[in-house]
Amino acid sequence: MSRDDVPYIVIEKESSGVGSFVLGALVGAGIALLFAPRSGEETQEELKERARQLRDVAQDRVRDASKQIEERLETVRSEVQDRVEQVRDAVDHGREAARDARADLERKLETSKAAYRAGIEAARAAASDEGEPESESDDA
Repeated sequence: MSRDDVPYIVIEKESSGVGSFVLGALVGAGIALLFAPRSGEETQEELKERARQLRDVAQDRVRDASKQIEERLETVRSEVQDRVEQVRDAVDHGREAARDARADLERKLETSKAAYRAGIEAARAAASDEGEPESESDDA
């Protein structure tokens, strides 16, 4: 059997899928068998060998696809984890800012209350000073 009689399979790295590859390989093998003048035993051996080759290539393709999928999943998982951490950090910072704002507001409220109380006490003191009779020395 010469090298020209043996059909060959071309595998493209940027293939659209395993299904197209398998279909093309089967069609090519079938056409090669129809035009090859061989005995039944030779044809059977040829079919077995091509089936093994096709199986090996398909297994390699499946392994490669699985590896690519695993790598992509790991990348996506990592990106999701990073985003979750960013959200957690943002929530923590938001809580801290809210606590700070509340403490500041409470301080301002206490200062306002103290000023209000002081104002009321000053007003009462002024009112009680105005209501007291003038001293006798002022009449003379």
